[in-house]
Amino acid sequence: MTRVFSGVKPTGHLTLGNYLGAMRRWATVDQYRADALFCIVDLHALTVDHDPARVRRLSRQAATLLLASGLDPERCTVFVQSHVDEHTRLSYLLECVATDGEMRRMIQYKEKAAREQRRGGSVRLSLLTYPVLMAADILAYGADEVPVGNDQTQHVELARDIAVRFNQRYGHTFVVPRATSPGVAARVMNLQDPGSKMGKSDDTGPGIVYLLDEPDVVRKKVMRAVTDSGSEVVYDRESRPGLANLLEILAACTGGDPEALAGTYVGYGALKRDTADAVIEVLRPLRERHQELCADPGYLEGVLREGAERARGMARPTVDTAHRAIGLLPASVEEAVPLNAAR
Repeated sequence: MTRVFSGVKPTGHLTLGNYLGAMRRWATVDQYRADALFCIVDLHALTVDHDPARVRRLSRQAATLLLASGLDPERCTVFVQSHVDEHTRLSYLLECVATDGEMRRMIQYKEKAAREQRRGGSVRLSLLTYPVLMAADILAYGADEVPVGNDQTQHVELARDIAVRFNQRYGHTFVVPRATSPGVAARVMNLQDPGSKMGKSDDTGPGIVYLLDEPDVVRKKVMRAVTDSGSEVVYDRESRPGLANLLEILAACTGGDPEALAGTYVGYGALKRDTADAVIEVLRPLRERHQELCADPGYLEGVLREGAERARGMARPTVDTAHRAIGLLPASVEEAVPLNAAR
C-alpha cells in the first residue's frame, strides 16, 4: 500500500486554508487509500522565537483539530514529532549528506534571513537546517507521497535529493518520495491580501478565517473581504484575485466550479453572503467535534501515545539501517547484523 506522510506545524491557529487545502483531503481520501501518517511537527516550531507554553497549547489544539476534521486513529497514525526519537536520530545523519549550499538556497530561509538582516538581527541555525529535519520526517517512514502546498515542494525535492545521494553512497536505504498536490483550493488566499496565502503564522487576522472562529466572526471576515475594481463577477485569478479567491473558496465548500459559479452572480454582495454561509456550514461539524474532544482530554492523550508507538515501530528499522549503513557501530550485539556481505 502507498504510504503517505504529512504534518502541521504548531506556530499558529489552523485556518480555513489548512482545512480546504490539506486536512479535508487527508480525512476524506488519503486515510482510506493509503497507509497514512499525520504528524504535529512541533520541533519545526522551535526554529523561530517562540513561547514554550504556546507551542504546547497549539500542538494539542492542532492534534485535536486533526481528529475533529475526520481523521480516524484506527485507519491512520496521528502523533507528535517530538514523541518519536527517530526523527532527530536520522536528522543528523542526513545533515552529513546534505550540503551548505542546498540549505542556503531554500526560499523560506533566504526570505526570513534577509528580513532579519534588514532589522539588524539574525536567524537561528535551526532555521537553516530544518529542511533536513523535514527530510528525516519523510524518509524515516519510507513515505511514497507527501501532500504539500506549492511553498513546500522545494523541501520535498530536497528530501528526494538527499535520499538518492544516501542510497548511492551507502547502499539502498530510503524510499525516494514524491510531492503531491490537491486540486481546487489547494492555496486559499488571505481575504485582505489575495496575493498572499491564508497562513496560520500571519498576523493580519481580519484576512484569515480560523477553524475555531465563531460563525458571526467568519461572516464578518468574509463580508469584508477585499474585492477588485469593476462590478462584473468573473473568474480571473490574474486580474481579479480577490474575486477569484472568494469563488474558489465557495467552490471548495460546495463542490462547485469557480468559473461556473461566477456566471450565477450579478454582484459581490450575494457572492460574499453565499460564501460566508458555505464556510460556516463546512466548519460547523468540525467545531462541534472539537468541543466533544476537548471535553475528553484523556482520549487525545491515548491517541497520541498509541500513534507515537506505532510511528516508532515503523521508523526504527529504517533509521537503524541508516546508522549501520553510514558507518556507526550498533548499540548492541543483537543489532550487529551486516547489511550485506560485500560491505
